[in-house]
Amino acid sequence: MRSRVLGIIPARLKSTRLPNKPLFPLLGRPLIEWVWERVQPMSVLDEVVVATDSEEVAEVCRRIGAPVELTSPDHPSGTDRVAELARREPFRDFPIIVNIQGDEPLLQEEHLNAAIRMVTDDAWEVGTCATPVDRHEARKDSAVVKVARASSGRALYFSRAPIPYQRDGTPTTEDLSKEPFLRHIGIYAYTRDALETWVALQPTPLERIEKLEQLRPVEAGLRIGVALVGKADPGVDTPADALRMEERLRELGRTPYAESKT
Repeated sequence: MRSRVLGIIPARLKSTRLPNKPLFPLLGRPLIEWVWERVQPMSVLDEVVVATDSEEVAEVCRRIGAPVELTSPDHPSGTDRVAELARREPFRDFPIIVNIQGDEPLLQEEHLNAAIRMVTDDAWEVGTCATPVDRHEARKDSAVVKVARASSGRALYFSRAPIPYQRDGTPTTEDLSKEPFLRHIGIYAYTRDALETWVALQPTPLERIEKLEQLRPVEAGLRIGVALVGKADPGVDTPADALRMEERLRELGRTPYAESKT
């Protein structure tokens, strides 16, 4: 029998690069609404809930019919917020928990499923995924998180820097279209025990320097499997990302909110 999977979308307002990120409008609709609309129908998830520290975000979720729970405003990371919710009575029976980033309005179900399979089928403690970085601009962009993985698929390091660094010459466009030049896709599937182990760890110097919480479990030796998947639209982390995402949504035929109501 397939393990039941709980999807949790952590949403906080205190983003430094894009203030009030969950409420940031894309074509007139809050970002969190786009993300919920995207993941709610996905068959790989048995239940999806938003976890937020903001009554404003909660109000948006209630308006669109998204289950939402208010969580502590003091969590240092999205994973801590996910863990708080996963411990609550209605959600304790889910053996697999998935952290779905609240800034990925074009997340693909096949990518989510790849991360889940790393845990359910391949017995990794945590599953995530990556795609070729593709562009030189993205490789150099500190907002784009890169990942290096071993031949087994195990995550070795995550960084905002262009890793792996090619000492001799510069990677070609063809080089960037394949491993080892990978962009991390911010999806995490955990066993319940792995999630609790992760949040029990203290933040580390590397995590603080890079501002990447996934370095905490990597340093502690938690086994994170990275599935290699096809192309993925980047998330929304900066105002420039938001403009690019609006253009992408238009390309996909999504009309601005005001127009869709006429």
